[in-house]
Amino acid sequence: MASLKAIRKSISSVKSTQKITRAMKMVAGARLNRAQLRITELRPYALRTQEVLSEIVSRTREMADNEESPAAAADLLHPLLARREEKRVLMLVLTSDRGLCGAFNANINKTAEREYKSRTEKGQEVKVIVVGRKGRDYLQRRDVPLEYIPNVWDKLTFNTAKDLGKKVLQPFLTDKVDAIYVVYNEFKSAMTQKVVAEQLVPVPSTEDTDGVSAGEFIFEPSRPVLLDHLAPLYIDVSIMRALYESQASELGARMTAMDSATKNATEMIDKLTLQYNKARQAAITKELMEIIGGSEAIKD
Repeated sequence: MASLKAIRKSISSVKSTQKITRAMKMVAGARLNRAQLRITELRPYALRTQEVLSEIVSRTREMADNEESPAAAADLLHPLLARREEKRVLMLVLTSDRGLCGAFNANINKTAEREYKSRTEKGQEVKVIVVGRKGRDYLQRRDVPLEYIPNVWDKLTFNTAKDLGKKVLQPFLTDKVDAIYVVYNEFKSAMTQKVVAEQLVPVPSTEDTDGVSAGEFIFEPSRPVLLDHLAPLYIDVSIMRALYESQASELGARMTAMDSATKNATEMIDKLTLQYNKARQAAITKELMEIIGGSEAIKD
């Protein structure tokens, strides 16, 4: 049985850890409220933007398919709508910079690794861009060639999303990749996050997203002008949404993990306290028996 001193030291250590986990839970909870409010406000706008653009994309592609002249068909399509056979693919993987958030990073890292292996086995050339140190470290250990973008989570703004959008879109616009996918955790609740691998470009149409046609549109201004404005906006908003979803998911996962750790620490303290009392009781009983035995020996 461990000594009383060792048990006291263990109890003190667990109590110190419990203070840290409780504080981390409170901080994550406070930040989660703000992050949840941001994603709740942005998500409807992002989804509606996608619906409108998907419908326009669908109609534009129908018109392009009906054109007899390839040049005329190409003129109808915005560069972000161009569909090519996926021989070269770019994956944008969003992870966190810090750990202590349960399976948040493990789930997304495994999904990204699985997607990478699946596509390379099909003969596709896969380029990986990673946001977050945890994703970088995991994939580097598995010899996945990647480009790391640091300091994204330090100050998350719309300009951050725009800069990231320019970075990932450049290979597509210069025909170095045929499609771009973003892999991130979609926020459901503080206890639930869903890993999503979502096509970013080419911009999906209603056929790709299982949408329902909303009828004919009258475009004002013209269709090309509208696409020139709406397509880049969709990319920026989609990346902003993915970043907000990922941040909210990380905070929710961390709050849940720290809550569980705090409860486990309480249980461990109770067990150690019981063990300490038993050891102390045994030590006292032993001392009493020695005293009684010594007293009996003197009498004899």
